[in-house]
Amino acid sequence: MGRRKGRDISGWIVVDKPEGMTSNAVVNKVRWAFDAKKAGHAGTLDPAATGVLAIALGEATKTVPYITDALKAYRFTVRLGAATNTDDAEGEVIATSDARPTDDQIAAALPAFEGDIMQVPPQFSAVKIDGERAYARARAGEDVEIAARPLYVDSLELIARPDADHVELEMVCGKGGYVRSIARDLGQSLGCLGHVQTLRRVWSGPFDAEDGVSMALIEELAKSPDLDDYLRPLEEGLADLPELRTTHEGAARLRNGNPGIVVTADAEYGDEAWASLDGQAVAVGIYKAGELHPSRVFNT
Repeated sequence: MGRRKGRDISGWIVVDKPEGMTSNAVVNKVRWAFDAKKAGHAGTLDPAATGVLAIALGEATKTVPYITDALKAYRFTVRLGAATNTDDAEGEVIATSDARPTDDQIAAALPAFEGDIMQVPPQFSAVKIDGERAYARARAGEDVEIAARPLYVDSLELIARPDADHVELEMVCGKGGYVRSIARDLGQSLGCLGHVQTLRRVWSGPFDAEDGVSMALIEELAKSPDLDDYLRPLEEGLADLPELRTTHEGAARLRNGNPGIVVTADAEYGDEAWASLDGQAVAVGIYKAGELHPSRVFNT
């Protein structure tokens, strides 16, 4: 396998993903536009969803897990009165109900979905069952048994009730949450059924949708130096970890994979943290007694 050609360019680009594109298609288009050797994203969005898709280029791909693990916020509309086989508007309706809850009933049902909950992913999801994607089995007509998995929901709030059939909600949650499952389970708990009609990721860790770049702009500026102006430093991917300052000597040791001396005000023994030299990330690792023991080293 030959070396992938392209530029050694590192940083984050925050895309405001349009409806209708897969997350992988966005990554591939961004990699092409920047002529980058390496690109990856932090947290898939369904094709029908819009909003923050944070894409890491080059060395920033080493910070992807920290964005994937960070809290994220979703604004979404639930269509009440119908369940679909995909738990969103893309699928076919499999059951309907004439029941319509009041605003107060909806508000009263939301706290059950907050905190540490167990959630069953949608049948049409990328969850693997015996090595096969759930959606592949669901498309083949199988009734897929998916185990419930833990999810941390920081908040779930009623934002608006445009009419009897629709409710707009905002959820802040941790890693691996399915908004479609929330819509399905909320509809079941209210006795009226429900599915997601529209979904937008408003923010993801340190990245906001309103600061996002459109695919139209990326295509327009593709392969031009002007596009680089929209690249954000890889250090933004480390916003949730304590920053420790190191010396030139410490940085040299860290880059060779050895513990390096660091100065800290806000990290405690055993904390995961990152070391910087003149504001630039050198390594991520575990802080112990005045040194950072590196687990990931940045070659910038």
